[in-house]
Amino acid sequence: MKEFEKKFSECPVAHALDIIGGKWSMLVINEIGSETRRFGELKRLIPEISEKMLIQELKRLVSLGILNRKAYPEIPPKVEYSLTKNGQKVLPIIDQVKVFGMRMMEERAGSRLN
Repeated sequence: MKEFEKKFSECPVAHALDIIGGKWSMLVINEIGSETRRFGELKRLIPEISEKMLIQELKRLVSLGILNRKAYPEIPPKVEYSLTKNGQKVLPIIDQVKVFGMRMMEERAGSRLN
């Protein structure tokens, strides 16, 4: 393994971003929050995401141990998603990102008025 690749693979920031740094990851985690959500609810809460991408992101987050997936043997199929304990650890990070985002939005709006 090249030295750069080794350092990158051992970097905790890079590892965290690999899990939650995707375009949709934090939005999905945020919308689930402390709730249990069904696919249709998530699709309505994040209308910008395509159905295909939402499916892929949910599968990815389940495989990483961030989300729980519970399927019920019903017709039509009923599947619910909730955060695991590791997923819940991401919520304070998302809260800090929200605060940062709001501050930046306020600064930009203030600079436009001047």
